[in-house]
Amino acid sequence: MIEPSSWLRSGITIEKVDNVNLAKFTDELHTRLEELLEKRKSGLLTPEEEAEYAGIAELERILTFVNAKLIASRGC
Repeated sequence: MIEPSSWLRSGITIEKVDNVNLAKFTDELHTRLEELLEKRKSGLLTPEEEAEYAGIAELERILTFVNAKLIASRGC
């Protein structure tokens, strides 16, 4: 797996949604994830692409968790 942290500088943006700053993928990283997902569904990923997909998917899970925490803390 490619380390999820390798995309922190170039693949993440902060966007204010309902007065909460949330971490989101850049359009480029989101598009790349969709491309890899389509290839994965078709069984056409190379080993290098599988490693890239695994890293981006892990980063997506991390950001989902962080954003959920940020949203929950807003209600306190």
